[in-house]
Amino acid sequence: MNREAGFRAKEDRLRGLLVRGLAGDNAAYQAFLTELSAHLRAFLRRRLSGLPDEIEDLVQESLLAVHNQRHTYDPEQPLSAWAQAIARYKLVDLLRRRAVHEQLNDPLDDEMELFTTADSEAAEARRDLSKLLDDLPDQLRLPIVHTKLEGLSVKEAADLSGMSESAVKVGVHRGLKALAAKIRGVL
Repeated sequence: MNREAGFRAKEDRLRGLLVRGLAGDNAAYQAFLTELSAHLRAFLRRRLSGLPDEIEDLVQESLLAVHNQRHTYDPEQPLSAWAQAIARYKLVDLLRRRAVHEQLNDPLDDEMELFTTADSEAAEARRDLSKLLDDLPDQLRLPIVHTKLEGLSVKEAADLSGMSESAVKVGVHRGLKALAAKIRGVL
């Protein structure tokens, strides 16, 4: 049996167990969860090789989510895609939690250096942007300043600059394109 045929056989078996489970066959549903857990474990092990202690918890979270969302499964669709999507969401949730946790537990060496760097970099960025914008003609510069920097709506920018709304939209588009070209030329 080739690899694809083996995959199809597993897919069909799992789908059949789930469909029977959804129809009330408790033994089929238990078999589905048991077999799916092995597939999820392998799927997550490949993606979490650096975090082996998290795999089993994530398998359990994924199985619980599969159970809670079983009513959303469409038997006409591949079961593996549905189950993997759920496992991926759980994986992303774990990675986000870990990233936030690591950021919160990352001590700052020198708080003043952090804030000083941010302030000076922001000032430099504003100065550089101002220089780039000054080189643009008003019909390109004003729409960008009003809509992107000041946060005005297209209508408000049009009223303020005396331009039509479509001219403001075109000005923003062309202005950003011109700024991108200038930046590429500098780099």
